[in-house]
Amino acid sequence: MFGIKKKYIVILFLIVLFVTGALCSGDATNADTKRTTCTTYKSIEVFAEVLRQINNNYVEPEDPQKLIYSAIKGMVSSLDPHSSFMTKDEFQELKTETNGSFTGIGIEITIKDNVLTVVSPIEGTPAYKAGIKAGDKIIKVGDIFTKNMTIMEAVKHIRGPKGTKVKLTIVRKGEKKPLEFSIKRDVIPLVSVRQFLLSPSIGYVRISNFQSRTAKDLVSGLKNLQEKAKIKGLILDLRNNPGGLLNQAVQVSDIFLDSGVILTTKGRQKAEDIKFTAHKGDILDHYPMVVLVNSGTASAAEIVAGALQDNRRAIILGTRTFGKGSVQVILPLSDGSALRLTTARYYTPSGKSIQSCGIIPDIEMDYIPLETKAEKKDHFLREENLKGHMPQESARSRMKNRKHVKIDKRAKALLKQDNQVRSAMQLLKAWTLFSRNNLISEN
Repeated sequence: MFGIKKKYIVILFLIVLFVTGALCSGDATNADTKRTTCTTYKSIEVFAEVLRQINNNYVEPEDPQKLIYSAIKGMVSSLDPHSSFMTKDEFQELKTETNGSFTGIGIEITIKDNVLTVVSPIEGTPAYKAGIKAGDKIIKVGDIFTKNMTIMEAVKHIRGPKGTKVKLTIVRKGEKKPLEFSIKRDVIPLVSVRQFLLSPSIGYVRISNFQSRTAKDLVSGLKNLQEKAKIKGLILDLRNNPGGLLNQAVQVSDIFLDSGVILTTKGRQKAEDIKFTAHKGDILDHYPMVVLVNSGTASAAEIVAGALQDNRRAIILGTRTFGKGSVQVILPLSDGSALRLTTARYYTPSGKSIQSCGIIPDIEMDYIPLETKAEKKDHFLREENLKGHMPQESARSRMKNRKHVKIDKRAKALLKQDNQVRSAMQLLKAWTLFSRNNLISEN
């Protein structure tokens, strides 16, 4: 077996020598191209030489494929935090994840400042329930330090069989010591769209990520809300949405737009220079929208926020987004492995790149957690507090004649706990009020 591997190395070395000689000799129509090509293949010659030396002299026999895969991973990871090489098994895992579910703890991760960092936890997952937050820096997975670990390697260590536990050691801003979390793995169902009514006229839609059915599920969810009540305003919650499929972000934006540019991409190849535009038909019939964003809003979610902001279709409320303005494509390779490669940058309709700077909200507002202190009671005296006060019968009759719309318990809890949602709702109510009194001109 080892003899076959040695033969394989020698053949590879001879091929590289032959190709290098052929490319670096003779005339070239472009001197710069010839110089670059020659340098590239001479470097490959050194690589093949190193591979041969390891195969002949390393203290233990090594699998050539393992060595080559390791070299490829190192090469690709040096490009940017979002490009990566995937083995056949890792590629299959990715396809499963974008189409349904996977077993893990439910976090989106990236490499930021050379540290493994949480983009955001997926809502309702073990990581979310355990208290993992956007911006947490993972310094250890189990007993393994994450320094120099690629994203795919980290994913492999974090995921595992349902019911088993993984320990994460995390550095969090504001905490003096690293935090340790022991999280039980579970099946992560990727339900990307949730919706309910906040009031008889205001809807709330939460998109937690962008997968293959997100746009279809969004249309279905909005129609469900419109059957329950006459919607006059919508809150679209993209907070802690790590992104996902580009085509779904474009389709989601198109659902709310009648016309205009959604997104442009610009890359090294002309084929990557693409402009996406909206088609006629706004499912909300131009009713006002507020989009909620934060530092965990990334990638595809930023595309939607940028498209709706630049087309003046929605007010963006929250904090500055993550700032991932690059496009990755998956390139399947001949042996079943795949390359996730950054091929372009994307730009909002106004031509602005959000790479590293993110989307700046129209209204900047931090999320303020609900304090645990007992709520203050209203001690002011009103007519209704007087013993034997006269009831307002006409008001009662108006309430009886009003169409009853059931408000979900989730809405009441959200409005109580979330200051950003409350503010968004007040904005929509004010918009409705001003419109009704002809204080806003439609143009």
